[in-house]
Amino acid sequence: MVFSPVLSAQETARLTLPTLPDAPRPQIDLASSNDTDVQTSSSSQQATPQAIPPDTQQKPLTDAEKRAQSESQLQQELHQRMAGVVPNFNAVLGGTALPLSPSQKMRAAFRSAIDPYQFGLALVTSGYGQATDSHSSIDSTGFRHGYEQGFVGFSKRYGANFADQFDGTIIGNGIFPILLHQDSRYYRMGTGSFKKRFFYSLSTTVRCRGDNGKWQPNYSNVLGNIAAGGISNLYYPQADRGFGLTIEQGMTVTAEGAFGALLIEFYPDIRKHIHGKRPPADIAPPSAAVSPYGTGY
Repeated sequence: MVFSPVLSAQETARLTLPTLPDAPRPQIDLASSNDTDVQTSSSSQQATPQAIPPDTQQKPLTDAEKRAQSESQLQQELHQRMAGVVPNFNAVLGGTALPLSPSQKMRAAFRSAIDPYQFGLALVTSGYGQATDSHSSIDSTGFRHGYEQGFVGFSKRYGANFADQFDGTIIGNGIFPILLHQDSRYYRMGTGSFKKRFFYSLSTTVRCRGDNGKWQPNYSNVLGNIAAGGISNLYYPQADRGFGLTIEQGMTVTAEGAFGALLIEFYPDIRKHIHGKRPPADIAPPSAAVSPYGTGY
């Protein structure tokens, strides 16, 4: 018979239960843990880009940039024509435009005054005056006063008509706008009801933009037409001179300017309606420049 040794209770428990290792200690301390969280949060923020609010305010242009931009706009305007023939130099056809400097105003006025179209227009009006015997009268004795017929009479009528056009353009679009700080250009509306655009066009004969962008009475246009009528007293016959005739002629030219404004406003619509196409190529596209004083009409 074999006898087994008697084991104590502690020895029995050591044999039957596995020995467990000590609980693991954290490999980093609290400060390291916080740094790790910060790095993780920073990485998360970098992974998700934040929305940057758009810059809604455009930086103001410098004086040099304004001069360059206004010159670019002026050069574009000086190539505008209706039907490829009639100059449309004195119009802003789309958007807004920066104010012109005094030298730019005078240069634009002179360019308009000596355009070949003006010589052709004076030729047509002189021919009509010759046919209707304008600026001429015959008294009871049969003596002719004023411009006669023939080549000499036609030459006088041609010179007077061209002088009227030249004086009115230089004074009304150049000299007075410079002195009064006004913009003589027509700003085409282009949108809206026919009634609104019609009355807007007519109103531009008596109101205009100032160089400060605000609407004001169009002294340049009205006074320019009257001044040109006053100068015509120097070369018209005696019967066609005087204060009353000067005012009458000035108002007549102002009315003609209103018709010109209507033509500028609605010519692109008329041509588009006739041809059923996009706006014609001889109309300059709207300027992309941002005006410093808004777009209200």
